[in-house]
Amino acid sequence: MEYRYLGRSGTTVSELCLGAMTFGREADEPDSRRMLDAFADAGGNFIDTADVYGEGASEEVTGRWLKGRDRDQWVIATKVRMPSGPGVNNVGLGRKHIMASIDASLRRLQTDYVDLYQIHAWDRATPLEETLSTLDALVTAGKVRYIGASNVTGWQLQKALDVSRALGYERFLTLQPQYNLLARATEWELIPVCQEEGLGVVPWSPLRGGWLSGRYTRDMSGPPAGSRVETAEKEGWSETWSVYANEHTWGIIDALQEIAAARGKSVAQVALRWVAQRPGVTAPIIGASRLDQLEDNLGATGWSLTDEELDRLTAVSEIDGQYPYDATMRDLITGR
Repeated sequence: MEYRYLGRSGTTVSELCLGAMTFGREADEPDSRRMLDAFADAGGNFIDTADVYGEGASEEVTGRWLKGRDRDQWVIATKVRMPSGPGVNNVGLGRKHIMASIDASLRRLQTDYVDLYQIHAWDRATPLEETLSTLDALVTAGKVRYIGASNVTGWQLQKALDVSRALGYERFLTLQPQYNLLARATEWELIPVCQEEGLGVVPWSPLRGGWLSGRYTRDMSGPPAGSRVETAEKEGWSETWSVYANEHTWGIIDALQEIAAARGKSVAQVALRWVAQRPGVTAPIIGASRLDQLEDNLGATGWSLTDEELDRLTAVSEIDGQYPYDATMRDLITGR
């Protein structure tokens, strides 16, 4: 496992981050602990969770496992924003909710501080200055080491950075966006903002809910029974068969399969490697509900895709947008 600096900071993290969303939910505590042990044995030191994962169970499982480890060697990230219980003040990025949420997260994680505290999404109901001043106070109090953002637009991220700079508040150090071969619009504004401002990019869903895991192929007429994509269709999640079962997706999967076969790797490992080698990326978040899935994902470390392989995957997954995100305008904006 290689290590990279977390944004423009002196803290180093493993090139893969372990996502704990399944802990205490799809994965029971014994299985979750086995995955945490395997990640640690592979050299990982970066874990991402959130206060709402499993209604707090994810943090609790992570915290109990962490008690038997050297806390200073681990970089623990969690989030705040989503509803954390009944009542009108148990949601959002207002001072009251943030202050209550960090204390609850620290109790569940059984730690004195969180290394990276991230807003889970934008909150248009709360003044930005209130959110940022509260996060700044948490850093000053020692409850939080760094702050980050997730699920924001380019203008929202840039505005938050500019307000923090103007008022002398702690600035976001990281961005956690969706980013994978099937989600390339992240490159249009969010990645450039991060590169310009020195934020580390920690992508979630680098396998797009399993679509890039090798489980789905163009010869299928529908998702396998019990698969995440089948569940997505029933629950109305975004990674549905009806959205992704198309020629663009199959072209990407075909390329992944061919590269994987030539390199002796799995499809998931190649897809993860592409994200890990993209400009600005610090550490993709790998999530698993079973140990064998995690072990396969960990095989994305210790090797690199060639320039030719990267270019092929980038070309086949390229998407175009409407003005000003069409290819002609992007070339004009990024060129001279």
